[in-house]
Amino acid sequence: MLEWILLVLLGVVAAMFGSIVGLGGGIIIVPALMLLGPQLIGAEIDHATAVGTSLTMLIVTALASTLSYAKKKIVDFRSGLLLFITSGPAAMIGSALTGKLQGAAFSLSFGIFMLLMAALLIARDYMKPVTRQWPIERSITDASGQVHTYGYGLLPLLLIGFAVGLISGLFGIGGGSLFVPVMVLLFRFPPHLATATSMFVIFLSSILGSGMHGWLGEINYWLLLALVPGAWVGGKLGAWVAGRMSGKKLLWLLRITLLLLACQLIIEGWMEL
Repeated sequence: MLEWILLVLLGVVAAMFGSIVGLGGGIIIVPALMLLGPQLIGAEIDHATAVGTSLTMLIVTALASTLSYAKKKIVDFRSGLLLFITSGPAAMIGSALTGKLQGAAFSLSFGIFMLLMAALLIARDYMKPVTRQWPIERSITDASGQVHTYGYGLLPLLLIGFAVGLISGLFGIGGGSLFVPVMVLLFRFPPHLATATSMFVIFLSSILGSGMHGWLGEINYWLLLALVPGAWVGGKLGAWVAGRMSGKKLLWLLRITLLLLACQLIIEGWMEL
């Protein structure tokens, strides 16, 4: 019973963090399942199952967040669908490749990736958006009546969608950790609009990616059953919190968490080599 409570709480915390900063929560779920498997279910959880289960849970997290953000009219559905054109198929390719990585290689590569994400989350506070005039200009009016204007190029957008989708399927992280800073810094999306649109793309891509993991038998449905209620609550809660605070303190907590988890995975991967 205690294990189920811990899994539900894990779903809430991961989804809440993910929704606030557009990460999707998988970057916490995957290492947590891999590192805490014996405590949670009495057995080791292999990396492919952790990724498959996380990516399937992200469908619920991202849907809950997207619905909350859509009420505030800060989801750019048109741009999100363009990103999905390449991120969706790429997520399936990444999902198919997950099981090909050996345990040590996955731990090392995922740990290094998390380390880079923590560095990017720190660096983005000191980066300024590019001033380039993009050929496609978008303008959205949110629920409060505020108008947001930004733009992008079609080819860069599609290439970014493919790269992020591939990483999303491979690591089960949702891809928001890459989408949000790129959308803010390269295309001048307002941060909250980038987060909201990112969650919409994560929702669509996760459906395809998790479908591939399910076909390969890399989803633990009992774990999923415990994580989903927490993911739904956390996704809604995160979207609510994001609309009422800057998220700077939570962002620093997330950065520190990523650094600690990254170090743990890198050490474990190195020891297994």
